[in-house]
Amino acid sequence: MVDSAWLRRHKVTALAILAVAALYYATARLGLLQQLVRDQVTPLWPPTGIAVAALLLFGLRIWPGIAIGALAVNISIGPTTASVLAIAAGNTLAPVCSYLLLRRAGFRNDLDRLRDALALVFLGALGPMLISATVGSGTLVVSGALPADGFWPAWSVWWTGDATGVLLVTPCLLVLRQARWPRDVGLAGWAEAAALVVCTLTVTLLATGSGSSSLLFLVFPFLIWAAFRFEQAGAAPCALGVSLLAILAAGRETGPFAHHDLLTNMVTLQAFNGALSLTALLLAAVITERNRTHEEIQRLCVELARTVTEQGRGTRPGSPGQ
Repeated sequence: MVDSAWLRRHKVTALAILAVAALYYATARLGLLQQLVRDQVTPLWPPTGIAVAALLLFGLRIWPGIAIGALAVNISIGPTTASVLAIAAGNTLAPVCSYLLLRRAGFRNDLDRLRDALALVFLGALGPMLISATVGSGTLVVSGALPADGFWPAWSVWWTGDATGVLLVTPCLLVLRQARWPRDVGLAGWAEAAALVVCTLTVTLLATGSGSSSLLFLVFPFLIWAAFRFEQAGAAPCALGVSLLAILAAGRETGPFAHHDLLTNMVTLQAFNGALSLTALLLAAVITERNRTHEEIQRLCVELARTVTEQGRGTRPGSPGQ
């Protein structure tokens, strides 16, 4: 007789795989709205961020959901069956490599340490996403869907999209997993959060609407504000929102992305998104570490004071036991 616990465990795994596949497909269709190369290469690919987050939360057993989602998306846009299989394999292998590298580095899903933020940037996003970009762009060139001189522009967009998905979507999902409705937050706290949202959106819209790429970096003071006051819960969504507006401007080739070729725009966008996510993740992690260290010191001081007080009472002249 089959163990009922075994059945329940595998039922949960199967449901999780189907959920990941559905989320991958749904967010991929949204990402394709900003396609820049051959109706399938986009500067923001949220499914990769979802895939890495799912692997970190559920483990390696969830990889079939990523493969199913990647196949379902590419079947309708891939040039040939062999190309679809190759691209889906690259899209699956890249987040799996991210997961293995992060686990090897001792990554913690709480993102409460500086080393975790650095690992997510370099081991989770920038490095492994070279796999999917190279496999995907190379497959399109080999299949004849792209000319040979279109490899590097397509590769730059592909790598930008996958890396941005990990840098921006994965932290938001990891933070959302442990999010709780804030308690004991007064009117001033809510007013500050609202002011942060309004100011960040306003400055980002002005920066992405201007013709100077240097104005993009006006958003960084607000990102620092979010990290200092709200830690990862504020910094990760703030970075995601700013990056989405920058990606929309790049897709329309307006503001700082006007009058440039595709490769130049992708280099600018990836530099901005990289600096944005690096600032958000690292600063929020440092602030979280500082706050936890401060709380631990306070706790130890209270315990030490209590111990000293109790020992003082125990050695007082005339006290019991003397």
